[in-house]
Amino acid sequence: MRKEIVIDINPYQTRVVLLEDGLPSEIYIERRGKERLVGNIYKGRVQNVLPGMQAAFVDIGLERNAFLYAGDIVLDKGDFQFGEHTSAQKVDEVPNIKDIVRPGQDIMVQVIKEPVGTKGARVTTHITLPGRSLVLMPTVNYIGVSRRIDDETERARLKASIEDLKPSGMGLIVRTAAEGKSKEDFANDVAFLTRLWERIRQKGKMLSAPRLIHAEEQLMFRTLRDLFTPDIDRLVINDRAFFERIKVVAGIISPTLQDRVVLHEGLPDAFDTYKLENAIDKALCHKVWLKNGGYIIIDQT
Repeated sequence: MRKEIVIDINPYQTRVVLLEDGLPSEIYIERRGKERLVGNIYKGRVQNVLPGMQAAFVDIGLERNAFLYAGDIVLDKGDFQFGEHTSAQKVDEVPNIKDIVRPGQDIMVQVIKEPVGTKGARVTTHITLPGRSLVLMPTVNYIGVSRRIDDETERARLKASIEDLKPSGMGLIVRTAAEGKSKEDFANDVAFLTRLWERIRQKGKMLSAPRLIHAEEQLMFRTLRDLFTPDIDRLVINDRAFFERIKVVAGIISPTLQDRVVLHEGLPDAFDTYKLENAIDKALCHKVWLKNGGYIIIDQT
């Protein structure tokens, strides 16, 4: 299967499409001034606790308070709360929300769902920090391997490679991009992610709530981190400045990827060349026509 990434940058938005044998399989759009919140980490302050909903509303400094479900809370580590509190051990059963948090309590949360309509963002205290090869989970003592890596021998090798690299009391997940990587690669990723976590943790202690502590990467660099894996045959981009930056980053990630970055200049533009405009319009349309003449409507909730 031939896989390509096509990136279109203009003054209003950045669009990324992953192609598999010429057909769009994934589409990402980030508009200027409306960057996504998922992945952002905030120091928030609990505003309301609703036992009937098993949830709390947390002020994270946005227009609407964030929604925090009891099952998304772990307060058995001091780093995830600020001020006086009652510790609660994470258990399989969802604890009573009023036994975990209280109004006025400061708490570190990460956005897991964007605000929609009149609803605020959904947040969790289970922090995850993605790297190139690994994901660090400071709140969970766990080792896992991406399900997309299906070779059992490779899965066993990867798991063995990170067992003695895992920080005490934390968790690591091996990402799909890690397939074939060495233990040294993983050690570099762990060192970077643990330093990042320590900076976030210290910043959370110093700043007053509500405050943004850590912002997720912009779409361009999430693409390099999450999508530009060794099985990608080509990455096409229409912006020279970002082309030069991507070449540098790709060379650091893997020298074999650097030559796969291609600059598209002139007309027709990259999206017209790959006939992607209609594909994007269809993907974003909430009405999906069926072969029998009927249709279904998909709305975000």
